[in-house]
Amino acid sequence: MDAATAPAGSGSPAAPELEAVPLVALNFAVRRRLGLYLNPRAPVAADWTALAEELGYEYLEIKHLEAQPDPTARLLEDWQGRCPGGASVGRLLALLRAVGRQDILADLGGRIEEDCKKYLQRKEQPLQVPAVDSSVPKTLEMSGITTRDDPYGNTPELFDAFICYCQKDIHFVQEMIRELEQTEFKLKLCVFDRDVLPGSCVWSITSELIERRCRKMVVVISDDYLDSNECDFQTKFALSLSPGARHKRLIPVKCKSMKNEFPSILRFITVCDYTNPCTKKWFWIRLAKSLLLP
Repeated sequence: MDAATAPAGSGSPAAPELEAVPLVALNFAVRRRLGLYLNPRAPVAADWTALAEELGYEYLEIKHLEAQPDPTARLLEDWQGRCPGGASVGRLLALLRAVGRQDILADLGGRIEEDCKKYLQRKEQPLQVPAVDSSVPKTLEMSGITTRDDPYGNTPELFDAFICYCQKDIHFVQEMIRELEQTEFKLKLCVFDRDVLPGSCVWSITSELIERRCRKMVVVISDDYLDSNECDFQTKFALSLSPGARHKRLIPVKCKSMKNEFPSILRFITVCDYTNPCTKKWFWIRLAKSLLLP
């Protein structure tokens, strides 16, 4: 049995299915932790450059990555783009074993496996149970998911923006509601805890709202956001609908000072910074006008 099949947290083979799980399954918190281990250059332990060499990166490519603020995160992103079919969690774990970083596997193995399980659960389709005894027309699966939806699906509720946030930032979201909905801007925001009815699959509802019901998405960024699997999924899904932010669909909003680095996958998008006292006067106007764009 080779290293590529070993279980994630032990140092022996990882579950074989991890070879089929793409690297995108790993959330921000795990990627940040990997950077804390691999970014420091130390003679006694293999760092990110060892991974780059194992992946076949040339000297000049490694020197370019070295100039990045988080070279480990940038390497993983570049690997995903360069080799989407081969950039898997199983391959990453095998590389960490190959360079002797058993300490990383021991610390992060369980969290990596949990991320993979959640990713696979989201990919699974629910079983369809055939109707047996009713002649009443059935409600469409994605009808009646918000508080103002027509339950028969004739006029689905539409929004100006979906708000991606973690529970600890709900007070900022409530202020956003006051400033954008209850003022002259009259925007209509989709706030999951307020607008979505219970009883349906969270992932299916979220995908439907982001893709079909909301023109844009506001991502409320904080340290707590980085640890939220729901926010991680929503952000990546929205980015997949508009690669490279070509349609200005996603708007990052930094709501509080952060100890950790800003999410690497959002670095290339202009941020609306609530924490900057010099520009706070214009914050809500800028955000509102961005959401009002077609």
